Amino acid sequence: MASHRDRDRGAAAVEFALVLPVLLLLVIGMLEFSRAYNVQISLTNAAREGARVMAIHDDPTVAQNAAISAASPSVTLTAGQVSVTPSSCSANPGATVNVTITYSLSLMTGLFGASIPMTAVGAMTCGG
Repeated sequence: MASHRDRDRGAAAVEFALVLPVLLLLVIGMLEFSRAYNVQISLTNAAREGARVMAIHDDPTVAQNAAISAASPSVTLTAGQVSVTPSSCSANPGATVNVTITYSLSLMTGLFGASIPMTAVGAMTCGG
């Protein structure tokens, strides 16, 4: 006959087996969210840097390159993901330059989908 202590041990194992998937889902969710938040901050800083460079130098290519360089090493951007409007500050003095970055973040686990579309916008007045 099983003792009271053996039954308690079995009940604890069953309870742990029921709670473990929920705990793992929470931990994985926190990891995915924190990584996405970090990438969003990096994209926002890169867009702001691109807007600053465009407002000062009035060259969309230089602004795109500045935004690409300003992104963190974990975020790889291409010129096609960075758009600069307007394309000339000298033609629009006092206008606001917007640098928009679109990025698709691939998730680590795929539990919440394959990727998340992200957008970051930086704005600066032409002329600094």
